[in-house]
Amino acid sequence: MKDKIVIITGGTSGIGKAIAIAFAKRGARIVISGRNEDTLRSTAEELKKITSDIHTVKADVGNENDCVRLINETLNRFGGIDILINNAGISMRALFSELDLDVFRKLMDTNFWGTVYCSKYAMKPLLKSKGTIVGISSIAGIKGLPARSGYSASKFAMNGFLEALRIENLKTGINVLICCPGFTASNIRNTALSKDGSSQGESPRDEAKMMQPEEVAEALIKAIEKRKKTLLLTRQGKLTNFMNKFFPKWMDKKVYNILAKEDNSPIK
Repeated sequence: MKDKIVIITGGTSGIGKAIAIAFAKRGARIVISGRNEDTLRSTAEELKKITSDIHTVKADVGNENDCVRLINETLNRFGGIDILINNAGISMRALFSELDLDVFRKLMDTNFWGTVYCSKYAMKPLLKSKGTIVGISSIAGIKGLPARSGYSASKFAMNGFLEALRIENLKTGINVLICCPGFTASNIRNTALSKDGSSQGESPRDEAKMMQPEEVAEALIKAIEKRKKTLLLTRQGKLTNFMNKFFPKWMDKKVYNILAKEDNSPIK
């Protein structure tokens, strides 16, 4: 990974920040994007203790023009792109029957369209470098989760897009990797949207018992190095994927019962 040029969207916290630190330790040249200038600045200062090859771009990946600027700034600063990691994402927790559709649109804009925009404008330099496109998806993109309809929809859409993109590029040299972490300790649940679009606040799950972002980052880099196509993480995630193929009806009930036990769950 030394001297590889890596873009990480949503690189200021959680999995994205852990990925940026892991790449920095390996000598990569890194560009991180985020919507908050203060967190971008503080993350950059932390990364500069490891490497001087760091560039930040304030960008909302749900905005196409911001994605164009992100790619152009990367090319202007480093002259190419080797790895694009589509990590920026937001979640939600609410019953679809009570959900403001603007929340659904916001999730699709960030989680799905952000991946489409960044991948589109990074294609030419990635074709030149025979690089890698990564989508940080979710087990929610394999099994639909109740009270997270918008999140699951965006991740299913991401997975379908990236799978098609991978097949299109079987002979171009570009590798496409879909990474599906299970429940991971991250502020994505703290910033998840409620039915009216306001922040959920406290996480409904015990973060200490989950996979840590640093574990995801290390597994992801190894998968990129080996040019893997998929990366499915956590025992629970692997079991969910396996059982859903053979016992989907049973899995529906199992998933319902598990998520109904969350604190303040909207599922009754």
